[in-house]
Amino acid sequence: MEHKVKGRKFKRNAKSRKALMRGLACALINREKIKTTLAKAKELRPFTERLITKAKKGTPSQKKKIISILDQKKAYLHLIRDLSKKYIDRNGGYTRIVKLGPRKGDGAEMAIIELI
Repeated sequence: MEHKVKGRKFKRNAKSRKALMRGLACALINREKIKTTLAKAKELRPFTERLITKAKKGTPSQKKKIISILDQKKAYLHLIRDLSKKYIDRNGGYTRIVKLGPRKGDGAEMAIIELI
């Protein structure tokens, strides 16, 4: 039984999962819309929303935390300069997941995750 087990493992170790989330978050922040599997989109949503909330606060300590999480300077700057101002009046719910159906090759459920 897997009661109260939070998060998906994606058949990866902890470092690989962290790198996967960082990469997906950077891609989502830069492009504002990405296509991925449904499971990855569902894991990415809270990860990205926490980053946007930290960027909205705008304190130096929050900016340091964002820098330590995101690998790309381009994504960090876009998040601080543009997205934090865009969502200043919104209390959460910055992302939307749209289901696309199964992938042709392996049948994995696909989805588009986008910033609203």
